Amino acid sequence: MSSTRTIRIASRKSQLALVQTHWVRDELSKAFPDITFEIASMSTKGDKILDAPLAKIGDKGLFTKELEVQMIDGRADFAVHSLKDLPTNLPEGLMLGCVTEREDPADALVVHEKCKAYQLETLPEGSVIGTSSLRRLAQLRHHYPHLKFKDVRGNLNTRLAKLDDGEYDGLILAYAGLHRLGFGDRIHQSIPPEISLHAVGQGALGIECRDGDEETLKVIKALEHTPTAQRCHAERAFLRELEGGCQVPIGVNTTIDGDNLLLKGLVSTLDGSKLIQDEISGPATEADALGTKLAGMLKEQGAGEILQHIFDTVGRG
Repeated sequence: MSSTRTIRIASRKSQLALVQTHWVRDELSKAFPDITFEIASMSTKGDKILDAPLAKIGDKGLFTKELEVQMIDGRADFAVHSLKDLPTNLPEGLMLGCVTEREDPADALVVHEKCKAYQLETLPEGSVIGTSSLRRLAQLRHHYPHLKFKDVRGNLNTRLAKLDDGEYDGLILAYAGLHRLGFGDRIHQSIPPEISLHAVGQGALGIECRDGDEETLKVIKALEHTPTAQRCHAERAFLRELEGGCQVPIGVNTTIDGDNLLLKGLVSTLDGSKLIQDEISGPATEADALGTKLAGMLKEQGAGEILQHIFDTVGRG
């Protein structure tokens, strides 16, 4: 490999995206000191439209399309994504080349100062909880119908400022994002999977590259974490079979014990009145097949009809 090679990395401009991309660059620079890694950052559609709920503006590729164009045009060699933002069906010529070790994928509750004496299950009736995720919204409506829910957009600092100004009593955010941005001390409660199954790929980074670019693939594979990759491939196969984007109420939870993978999956109505969930286990090496099979099990229980109604109501993105 040439000692003068430069690899270009595409990234969103958001604070979290850049933190994640800088981590990838720094880790690869340690492993490949003879390669120069350059970051090209840009704003995506999802970064630019902040005055509407995500479900209303479409979701498939909302945070990824501009980065993918950079790779297809040859202006970047790979892109770093929060894996939960990466569609399960990628554009022709691109592939998911690497999945990094996962941080805690749980959802987390952050509260206003006045609510620090409460947990999610003890918040007073009418407390206002902010979330931009239909998945979180549906599950929380199911378990806590006495709470009020309000959409919240913007970067993490903006959301936390709205919370501290009293616009919300609490926010539901990704544990991993809070931790990566140094806001771990704001996590008031980690929400257990019995209450909220997390998003597909949540907590992991996905590195996307050109299909067939073996030189780049060899480099990024240095960061592959096999157990995380197996868990996320099972989750993504589950989501792909259900034909759902990240802005539909589909939740998952995966664990690996030895060589065995356990995948739990959920589909919900928007109002949380009906949850369909099941689980499957088997060899972790058969992750994709397990995800596909679990999706079929949920379809047999009525998940397809629920999702079709949501697509007809909200759109597919």
